[in-house]
Amino acid sequence: MSKLTIKQPELGLKASTAKSQLSDRLKYQPAVFEFFTDENDFTADGLKRLAAAIELVKATATNKIVLHHPMRFKGEYTELAAPKAVFPELVKFIDQSTNDLLQLAFDQKIQVLVHGSYSRHTQRMIDLYPSFEFAEAAVFKKLDYFAHLGQQRIMFENSLSPIFYFGDEKMDQFILDRNYRLAFDTSHCFIKVNGSNQQLVASLKRLEPQIVHYHLVDSMGLKHDSLPLGKGKINWRQVLPALNPQATNIYEINLKNQDDCQEQLASHRYLSKIYQKLINS
Repeated sequence: MSKLTIKQPELGLKASTAKSQLSDRLKYQPAVFEFFTDENDFTADGLKRLAAAIELVKATATNKIVLHHPMRFKGEYTELAAPKAVFPELVKFIDQSTNDLLQLAFDQKIQVLVHGSYSRHTQRMIDLYPSFEFAEAAVFKKLDYFAHLGQQRIMFENSLSPIFYFGDEKMDQFILDRNYRLAFDTSHCFIKVNGSNQQLVASLKRLEPQIVHYHLVDSMGLKHDSLPLGKGKINWRQVLPALNPQATNIYEINLKNQDDCQEQLASHRYLSKIYQKLINS
């Protein structure tokens, strides 16, 4: 295989703004860095702390930085399907936090990642609409708004939700037709297609032109398990050639210790060995 046709894995690490996590990640000089934000990052002091952490990463390691939109607000998932009439505070936080992150992204020339949906509380929120179609339309209206607002600074990640997911040919095409910039989580798609490597690779290839970032993570294909690469059932020899070589990547792996990213590093070593075998075969 030609080296030019296969994405060379980048050492992409993820952390919060905690100094202990930052110092751990930065000593490995990651090529890509993703901040996992939470609601505490959106106070006046929190935003200053986040901005300072971004500057530290840029000065120490890389300009390729992604800001992951917070998953929760006051215990509730930041689900775009949340109807404003029922969740006014949550919707206000989703909008304001996205605006705050995009301001940082435009100022710092970095990226923002927003989940198109989650899965844990999504059905409860869908049930608040007259029908599934109404809920789905509300989410895509919000995504259209954020896409217009963020332009080349925003991307949307797939989940296990019935609303915004990758792996189904019709849904993939529907998303492609909206010209969104995409973040592809391999484990989410793998679980959604019931552990089918064939369907995972097909979705990767379909969406490849619009994918700008990957969460590379393994899974057994049954539930959200966030395994190190090589510890699940994803066939990485098939996946790697299907990735967009221009996109960035991080290893979004569950860590035993949040101050030690060994599982992320092990995943990078695993995928780098597969890359070398593929380009030498």
